[in-house]
Amino acid sequence: MDDVKRKLRILLCAPRGFCAGVVRAIDAVERALVIYGAPVYVRHEIVHNKYVVDSLKRKGAIFVEELDEIPDTGAPVIFSAHGVPKSVPQAAQGRNFLTIDATCPLVTKVHREAEIHRKRGRLVLLIGHAGHPEVVGTMGQLPEGSVRLVESLEDVAALETPPDAPLAFVTQTTLSVDDTREIVAALQRRFPAIVGPHKEDICYATTNRQEAVKQVAPQVDAMLVVGSPNSSNSQRLREVAESAGCPVARLILRADDIPWGEIETIASLGLTAGASAPEILIDEIIAAFAARYDVEVETVTTADESVFFPLPRELRESSAV
Repeated sequence: MDDVKRKLRILLCAPRGFCAGVVRAIDAVERALVIYGAPVYVRHEIVHNKYVVDSLKRKGAIFVEELDEIPDTGAPVIFSAHGVPKSVPQAAQGRNFLTIDATCPLVTKVHREAEIHRKRGRLVLLIGHAGHPEVVGTMGQLPEGSVRLVESLEDVAALETPPDAPLAFVTQTTLSVDDTREIVAALQRRFPAIVGPHKEDICYATTNRQEAVKQVAPQVDAMLVVGSPNSSNSQRLREVAESAGCPVARLILRADDIPWGEIETIASLGLTAGASAPEILIDEIIAAFAARYDVEVETVTTADESVFFPLPRELRESSAV
């Protein structure tokens, strides 16, 4: 007699996967390839997902880390969704590159906030992770020394600021909502006059995906987050699942990375994806579980998303050639 498959209940988090800024960035590369043909150069991974990047490479996109890797060319040069320091477009202009800025509009909002604070004479504190491209881009909007990076509660306690200096804070858009709340509270306790954003900097998609994980994580034996190790928002989802009490929370790129040995006895599984992970990878993972288990999939929805960002001006139909 054939072995009877064990039952597995999969709780699928919603929202999950692509956010409006990621859709816009990927569409920008694909639209540029249609309009201008290959190659199209992209500074840094357009979004932090290997599947997406490899797919665009096959279509003719060439990814570089710095502009000096690009030959003199008339091909478009696209800046990634994470944003870039001001020095990058200036250098591109110096080489007469045709540039297209695919920075997420919510990251651009943080850049503008930081600039306004500086114009008003405030020292800017940036809550974020050192070395992340978004943080590098935000710090690079202002002159050296105008921004101080705050990564932890310990950093808040150790901050040394000029006496009576007016202060403001902005945040990386992909942080843990709960961790950031703690750091903001510590800043406000230590510097009661500090000025914050008019509207929270952590993006709607980051917040929504974390809320869905918080709801699902306590109900399941394991949680898999689909995303790349260098994706900040994906790493935060895994941490949120752990904090919410899920016994096993793992970040995986795709079905090949499922840690079968750790989860072979589970009866329930939570599944979500970071904002730069495509839905096809979720489908692939569900299919892998369906091959081993009698799977029942249930979607847990905590928010509806309808945000849309138009393509960069250079790529819209009316200006395309």
